[in-house]
Amino acid sequence: MPNAPEPEPVARDQRPRRVTIDPEGPLLVEGPVEVVGDDGKVIASRRFTAAICTCRRSRTYPWCDTSHRRRVKTDDDNAEGEEVPDAR
Repeated sequence: MPNAPEPEPVARDQRPRRVTIDPEGPLLVEGPVEVVGDDGKVIASRRFTAAICTCRRSRTYPWCDTSHRRRVKTDDDNAEGEEVPDAR
């Protein structure tokens, strides 16, 4: 019908947030998001997806900086290109 009201779109705040768990990486949370640290400090990210560090190796904790990835030596470091053991 031409005079029927348009259906209201579901506001992003009204639907559940999606959290994606990666066993070898960070938690991916649909943003914007606020994280409360163990000291009570609130840190916000306005990005559409926030990567939350779960390994605590990140220099930008609580945000992931990919420090969880294993470093692979290059030919300059090691002729055989062996992986460096994970320090967990």
